[in-house]
Amino acid sequence: MMRTRPLKVALLGCGVVGSEVARIMTTHADDLAARIGAPVELAGIAVRRPDRVREGVPSELVTTDATALVKRGDIDVVIEVIGGIEPARTLITTAFEHGASVVSANKALVAADGAALHAAAEANGADLYYEAAVAGAIPLVRPLRESLAGDKVNRVLGIVNGTTNFILDKMDSTGAGYSEALDEATALGYAEADPTADVEGFDAAAKAAILAGIAFHTRVTIDDVHREGLTEVTAADIASAQRMGCTVKLLAICERAADGASVTARVHPAMIPLTHPLASVREAYNAVFVEAEAAGQLMFYGPGAGGSPTASAVLGDLVAVCRNKLSGTTGPGESAYTRLPVSPMGAVITRYHISLDVADKPGVLAQVATIFAEHGVSIDTVRQQGKDGEASLVIVTHRAADAALSSTVGALRELDTVRGVASIMRVEGE
Repeated sequence: MMRTRPLKVALLGCGVVGSEVARIMTTHADDLAARIGAPVELAGIAVRRPDRVREGVPSELVTTDATALVKRGDIDVVIEVIGGIEPARTLITTAFEHGASVVSANKALVAADGAALHAAAEANGADLYYEAAVAGAIPLVRPLRESLAGDKVNRVLGIVNGTTNFILDKMDSTGAGYSEALDEATALGYAEADPTADVEGFDAAAKAAILAGIAFHTRVTIDDVHREGLTEVTAADIASAQRMGCTVKLLAICERAADGASVTARVHPAMIPLTHPLASVREAYNAVFVEAEAAGQLMFYGPGAGGSPTASAVLGDLVAVCRNKLSGTTGPGESAYTRLPVSPMGAVITRYHISLDVADKPGVLAQVATIFAEHGVSIDTVRQQGKDGEASLVIVTHRAADAALSSTVGALRELDTVRGVASIMRVEGE
């Protein structure tokens, strides 16, 4: 039997995502009530600019006093979609203190301060759900912390930023340079006016921290994630990847060490073989590849951003949290029992693609090969091209530690015959 008294929801933020959440809550109210077992009522919407026209959003619910809204004793659930660290952190903890559970899409806050937020939720008998913080409509958080709770996840490898995937896809498919591809992404609305968070990898790094923490049951913050953006990726890098039967993607990679004693989390451009499932992810789509001991290889794919996809994830969490409220329980909280350390990037072992500008004369290849051997980095393949006294060497290594590769490159720069290191890129997915 359905409860007649509604569960009251406060919405913090009414931009692209928030307005879509409000619209769906209003137009699908009967369906949501049937799925939850009680009506849900949008009790207030906190915004910064109250005069802005928000089609379909009841103006009488709009307020600029977010603090007063979350302090109301009758609010059951707070939905936070304002983003950033403050005032979101204070508003969320205040909501917990006043008896509300929280649904958030705030990747930056969860990645930076997730442990403290989970502790505050637990102390107040509340839920903290954040499916929308990782990959829009793609269900990832719940499968990792619930469906795979009995399994051992060893690796999470994914494309978790649609803007960067669009840019790299255009560079690959049209031969465009980075700047041209970014201009197109901006014109189509995929890139913000200031695209730094996306193209420098900050957005993906926050998501990697969240995924690693959940997958490996340990605490990982954004400060633990090695981050490289894609601004240095050139058309020449894309062409080199194509010659190898690869494509270039900005990847978030979270791995458990072979001995199980540590984990790594990193974001950087990488070449992946065209045979890998992630290679076929085009345009602004996201996809995450999960490797677990019992389940094997799983892939999650779909739109990773935008108003409707992100609102879908928010509302999925809202239904779950409201059901918990009705039953007097809470869902899974933080699981960090393994307490595994996060290893630095220097300990990561992978393959590398290195392009060197060298003098076109006898003995250069032998000198370069000697440097690699002296630093314990084994060469897989070499391609050499030369003209008019200048040449390029394209070297692909076997698997080696990042620290060993860095020392190798440092030694190469000291050779008189090496004019410069044109590019270095990791090779993943093999």
